[in-house]
Amino acid sequence: MLSASDLAGRLAQDAEAVCRHYLSAGRRAGNYWLVGDVANSKGRSLYVHLAGPRAGRWTDAATGQFGDLLDLVRETCGLVDFRDVAEEATHFLNLPQPEPMSSSRAYGDDSRPADRPAAERALRLFRMTVPLAGTLADAYLRERGILRASAHTALRFHPSCFYRDLVTGRTTSYPALIAAVTDAAGAITGVHRTYLSSGLDLGGVGKAKVDDPRRALGGLLGNGVRFRFPVNAPVPVLAAGEGLETMLSLVAVMPGMPMVAALTANHLSAFSFPPGCLRIYIAADADAAGRHGIDGLSRRAQECGILPLVLSPELGDFNEDLRWLGHSRLTASLRAQLVLDDAMAYLPA
Repeated sequence: MLSASDLAGRLAQDAEAVCRHYLSAGRRAGNYWLVGDVANSKGRSLYVHLAGPRAGRWTDAATGQFGDLLDLVRETCGLVDFRDVAEEATHFLNLPQPEPMSSSRAYGDDSRPADRPAAERALRLFRMTVPLAGTLADAYLRERGILRASAHTALRFHPSCFYRDLVTGRTTSYPALIAAVTDAAGAITGVHRTYLSSGLDLGGVGKAKVDDPRRALGGLLGNGVRFRFPVNAPVPVLAAGEGLETMLSLVAVMPGMPMVAALTANHLSAFSFPPGCLRIYIAADADAAGRHGIDGLSRRAQECGILPLVLSPELGDFNEDLRWLGHSRLTASLRAQLVLDDAMAYLPA
């Protein structure tokens, strides 16, 4: 089998053909291929160099992801084991196939995930997880003041989730918090992974010490990780934001309000409103990308006749408010920002 660097180099020799095959929703602009994201959404956030010394290198300006074309194959196909990635790249290049792998694959399935739709690949990964309660992921969230995360069916745990360093190509695995991304009907369209480290030397649990400890897989556009959403019923009021921990912190204080984590600013801006929506509270994120997401979602809400209202934390984000200011202080802060009817309905007296 060719090495990762050899495969990436072979793919880079015809970078445009790779992009046309795996990122068909994009288009060429000069010496770049432009597309929305690794899920092949329409847009311009992700760009691939097609020529020159950086041919085959790509960056997603919205999420910060980057890598070579081998990484792109992995992300677009939703692959979780390096042997699967190498097989898919080899198949594309029409090179001799590597010998079958004798040991078990990372997720115990010898069929080729690249032949499956993105939603099915995400569901496959989610089905290989275990309930959150009592796991390292549960401990990770508890240390961040989120005490009842195991009550949410959207959150699960994988004890050894595949990870590949986008710079060195080194492959390994880490325990991971897995969150299901769903559409308006509740169907899983993608997953979000937060790679974890036990952090015993620091006396706690934290994110894995890697360059990119958060990664998404599958269809995020218009969707998100949902909490407390009713099934087949109107959702007149909800809260939306980017990060899992931000939205879980708000759930801790307003457990009855439907909420969604869109995971990135671009996907927050593009979130699909549920039926019957009258008001949407948007959890603020202080950086420039966060402001872009707020502005985009607010503009779309107004066009749909929905009232957008921004919720602002006192500190850097709502998880910091929960951890450092406490439940009562966060409750009081939110009470001052909610419409009176919503404050009475969703906040404790």
